[in-house]
Amino acid sequence: MTGTGPATGVIGQEISRADGPAKVTGAARYSGEIALPGLAHAQIVGAEVASGKITSIDTATARRADGVIAIITHRDLPKVNQVPLATSLPGGPAPGETFFPMQDAIVHYAGQPVAIVVAGSLEQAQHAATLVRVSYAQTPSVTTIDQGRAGSYRPDRLYAGRVPAQVRRGDAEGGLAAASIRVDASFRFAANHHNPLEPLTTTAAWDGDKLTLYDSCQGIKAVQLTVAAQLGISPSAIRVLASYVGGAFGCKAMVWPHVTLTALAARHVGRPVRLALPRSQMFTSCGHREQQEHRIQLGASRQGKLVAIRHHKISVTSPFDDWAEPAFGVASRLYACPSFEGEHRLVRGNTMTPTFTRAPGESLGVFTLECAMDELAGELGVDPIELRLRNIADVDPDTGHPWSSHGLRECFERGARRFGWAGRDPSPRSQREGNWLIGTGVAAAAYPVAFVMRTQRARARMHADGTAVVQTSTTEFGTGMATVMAQVAADGLGINMSRLRFEYGDTELPATGSPVGSNGAMMVSAAVHNAAVALRDQLVALAVGDGRSPLHGADRASVVVAGGLMTLTGDDGAGETYASLMRRHGMTDAEATGSWDPPPLDTPYGLLTFGAQFAQVAVDADLGIVRVRHLTGAFAPGRVLNPKTARSQLMGGMLWGMSQALLEGTRMDTSLGRWANASLGDYLVPVNADAPDVDVELIEVRDDVTGPLGVKGIGEVGQVGAAAAIANAVYHATGHRPRELPIAVEHLLPHLPAPAAALAIPRQKTKKTT
Repeated sequence: MTGTGPATGVIGQEISRADGPAKVTGAARYSGEIALPGLAHAQIVGAEVASGKITSIDTATARRADGVIAIITHRDLPKVNQVPLATSLPGGPAPGETFFPMQDAIVHYAGQPVAIVVAGSLEQAQHAATLVRVSYAQTPSVTTIDQGRAGSYRPDRLYAGRVPAQVRRGDAEGGLAAASIRVDASFRFAANHHNPLEPLTTTAAWDGDKLTLYDSCQGIKAVQLTVAAQLGISPSAIRVLASYVGGAFGCKAMVWPHVTLTALAARHVGRPVRLALPRSQMFTSCGHREQQEHRIQLGASRQGKLVAIRHHKISVTSPFDDWAEPAFGVASRLYACPSFEGEHRLVRGNTMTPTFTRAPGESLGVFTLECAMDELAGELGVDPIELRLRNIADVDPDTGHPWSSHGLRECFERGARRFGWAGRDPSPRSQREGNWLIGTGVAAAAYPVAFVMRTQRARARMHADGTAVVQTSTTEFGTGMATVMAQVAADGLGINMSRLRFEYGDTELPATGSPVGSNGAMMVSAAVHNAAVALRDQLVALAVGDGRSPLHGADRASVVVAGGLMTLTGDDGAGETYASLMRRHGMTDAEATGSWDPPPLDTPYGLLTFGAQFAQVAVDADLGIVRVRHLTGAFAPGRVLNPKTARSQLMGGMLWGMSQALLEGTRMDTSLGRWANASLGDYLVPVNADAPDVDVELIEVRDDVTGPLGVKGIGEVGQVGAAAAIANAVYHATGHRPRELPIAVEHLLPHLPAPAAALAIPRQKTKKTT
C-alpha cells in the first residue's frame, strides 16, 4: 500500500486512511471475495440441541440436491490433533477452544458443527444444508448462571493458565470491617456476541501438500501455526493471506474450528473451498462475552480514602476450558487502596468457549468499580471526580512499581473542562427539559499494556530510484494499521510517504504477533521503526565513508534525512539523496531488517493506559427511554502516531460502550439451550441515529518503557468506562442506580415519577351490566 501525505516528520500528523479509497470504491478484496478457479462453497450444519449424542444423520435428500459435491460428517472427517487453549498474544498456536468438532457423535453446545455441505455455489450449499436430517438422543443442558450456580467452582487459573483466578492484596476482610463507609453492590451482565461488518470467512486451496488460506483474522501467524498443529503438518506448508479484514474486535483473534474445517473440506473435494459464516452462525462459531455477575464491596474513610475493595465474579464457561474475562487487571490497580480481594468462579455450561470481546474483562470489571465509586461519592457527599482524584495511585498498588506513564489526573481535569462538569448539581432529578430528565456521569478508564508477545520483525528495502518498500506480516482490520505503519516507516527513513509502499498480511513476510489486546501499534511500530532506522543508518554510513559524497567524513549522528535528502544538522547547503548515492555505487537496492523484543513480564513498571469518560443522558420521564446526548473522553495513550486514526479508534470504543450500556445482550432460551436472539433483527446494536455527539481529547504522555516510540494502546481503552459513565448519568437523571446491562426500559419505569397525565385523569366508574 502506497502512502500519501507530507514529508518526513509525519508521525503525529492527521493523515487519512491509505486504504480508504480502495474500500469505498470496492477495489478492496476481502477473504470472501478472492476469485479462484473451481471454487466450491461450504455451509456448516449446526447441532439443534445443546447436549446429547447424534443417533443418525440422513444426507440422502441433501446429496441429490443441485450442485452438491460432498457432505462431510464425523464419520468422514479425519482425526484432528487437539491443541491446548492458548492466547494468540505470545505468537504460538491459538485455538479458540480446546474442543474440535466432528470428531465423534457427542454434542456439547447448540450450533456445534455436525456436518459440512460442499456445493458449487453458496446458495446451493445453503439449501442443501437445510435438507440434512440429524437425530439426537438429548440430555439435560446447563446454559445460565442460575442453572449452574450450585455447582460453580473456583479454577486455579484463567486465560489458558496465564491469569490467576484469585487476586489478593492486604486484608480486605479486616479493611471492610473497619471502614467508616461501605458500599455493597451487585450487577448482572447479559452475554454479548460479536457482529463485525464482515463475518468470519475462510477460503482454502491446496496445491499438492501446500495449503493457502485466505482468512479474515487478526493474526495470520496464529492461523498458520494453529492449522499446522491441528493437521499435523509443518507451518512452512501453509501460507496465510489477509489483505483486508472487515472488523475483528476479538472474535478473529483466536482461530476457530471453521478455519481447519474449510481446509479439510478443500482437501476432501480436491478443489478450493470457501466457508463464509452466515450471521446467525456468528453466535455459535467464534465465542462471546460470557454471561456474568459481579458483586463489589468498597470500604472507605470519612475523608473518602479507600481502605478495602472486595470484587467477586461468576460466569459461564464451556465444558472444556476454564475461560473467563479476567475482571481485575485494572480494577485492582486503578486506585490506591491497601487491600484488594478478587475472585472468579465458573459455571460449566453447554456453550462454546467464550473469547476476547473488546476490552475483555476490564469493560465490566471497571464498570462495576466505577458505579460503586459513584455510589460512594454520593454516600460521602463528595463530587465524583474529586473522590477519584483523592484516590489516584501514584504507583502500581499491586507491586509498588512506578507507572511507565500515567496521566489519569490530567484526563479527569481536561475532560471535565471540555465536558462542562463544573457547577454540576449532584442531586438526582435536578435537571429537566420538558419531559426529559437530564443527567451527567463520569467514570475512569484504563486498559493494561501487556508484554506477552514474542520478537517482532520487519524489513525495509530502498530502491535506486529513492522509493522504498517496508514489509511485515501484520494485518489491517480497520484500525488504520497500514496507514500508521507507513507513517512510522517514512519517518524512520526520512522520505515522503508518497515514495513508500507498506506491505502486510502475508505469512511469507517478516513475522509479527497478532495485533490484539491494544498492542498492535506498540509492537508493530517498534519493529517497523527499527527496520527503517537500520536502513537509513546503513545508507548514511555509506555516504559519510564515500570520498565523492558531500557528506564524506561527517559525524553520522549529525546527518539528518528529509524527503530522501541527507544533509548535516543546521546546514542548508549541499547534501545528497539516497537515489544519487545508490546510483553512484551501482546499487539496485539496499535492505535492512529490524526487530523488537518486548521487555520481560517482570518489568519493574506499572503498565496501564489511562483515560476518563463523561456522559450526558436524557431519560423520558413517562416511558423510561434513555438517549445519550453527549460523550466526552480524554485519554493518555503515550505517543500518538496519528491523531485522526487514534480518535476514530477511541470514538468507536466509546460508542460500543454506549451499545453495551443500552442495547447489546444475548438471551438464552433455557428450554432449548440455544441463544434466543441470534440475528441482527433481535440482537440490538446502535445505528447512526443512536450516535450522540462524541468528543475525544488526546493527552500525550512520555513513555520510555513501551518501545522506541513510546506508544501505548488505544483500541480498547475507549470502551472502558463509557458504559459506567452512562449508567452513572442515568442515576443522576432518575435517582435509580442500574444494576443490570443492558439498561432496559423495564428497569427504569418502576423508579420514575408517575406520569403527569396519569395523575391528572380521574378514574371513571364503570357501569354494572346485567
